[in-house]
Amino acid sequence: MVGISTTALTFGLAGCGSSTAVGSPPNDQYCNDWEWDDDDGVWECDDSHSSYYGHYYYGGKYYKNKSSLINSSDYKSTKNSSSTVQGGNKTSSGFGSGSKSYGG
Repeated sequence: MVGISTTALTFGLAGCGSSTAVGSPPNDQYCNDWEWDDDDGVWECDDSHSSYYGHYYYGGKYYKNKSSLINSSDYKSTKNSSSTVQGGNKTSSGFGSGSKSYGG
């Protein structure tokens, strides 16, 4: 996957046919490459050298798989609110769906 610098994210990636995560990817010592999952509104570790590869990161915690994320009380309470908040940052989306990759 192609990584996008956080500088590009800062200046905005919004446009027709794209969805954008508002805010920066997690700054975590265990993963250096992140992918935004538009469907669930969370970050996923895309660093194949990390032991957390494929894990979801939400609210400062890693979740081994989508099932454990979706069943967590933090995720459920946020999804039940009117807007999605990830790590203290609201998310917004444009037209279309998909995912963005942010790497370091």
